[in-house]
Amino acid sequence: MTPPVLFDMDGVILEGPRTAPGIYADAADAALAELGVEPTPAQRRDLRRHDLEHVVEHCETLDIDADEFWRLKDRFASERTHERVRTGERGLYDDVHALEELATETTVGLVTNNRHATGEFVADSLPVDFAVVRGRQPTFEDYRRRKPDPTFLEDACEHLAVDDALYVGDSLKDVTAGNAAGLETAYLRRPHNRDVERPAGATTVIESLTELPAVLETLDAR
Repeated sequence: MTPPVLFDMDGVILEGPRTAPGIYADAADAALAELGVEPTPAQRRDLRRHDLEHVVEHCETLDIDADEFWRLKDRFASERTHERVRTGERGLYDDVHALEELATETTVGLVTNNRHATGEFVADSLPVDFAVVRGRQPTFEDYRRRKPDPTFLEDACEHLAVDDALYVGDSLKDVTAGNAAGLETAYLRRPHNRDVERPAGATTVIESLTELPAVLETLDAR
């Protein structure tokens, strides 16, 4: 039986390895404006980042709810990201078309450290039926569960009721999380990781998503 294929999103489907830092800076500013507070320059700098300890500390000082600030920041970051994807400012890799045929042969899913709302948005924008999407919920707890922690992958496999799958990622943390979840891993070369050493534990290295059918044939033959 052909195993499901789970995909990381940033650097695999969406161009670029991560959300641009400016997106989170703008999102933090919008969240602060909605909450009606004016932080000091030092507080604003920290609140624009993902330093949870300082976020909680500054929210207490500003007398705002840290959980609410985090939810708002994530919401505004998602809205800005989605607009960039809609307009093509942040594009898809050319080989993403390979997922359409792959989805006719096996189950596919999306597992990302990015926000769950953005994972769902990207999944819905593609002509592919993703059986599961697991991204980071707008909570401190889920932020701490990001890869290389295997939780998101384990949740996806539990949803699919499987204990084996192939995870396709572009970073060491993807391979580490996949290994910890007991999955096979395909390390995908992109321009941003072209010269990075192959992560220890990666099942295979691929140069394009179009190579995945051959990878799956190899796994089936074991």
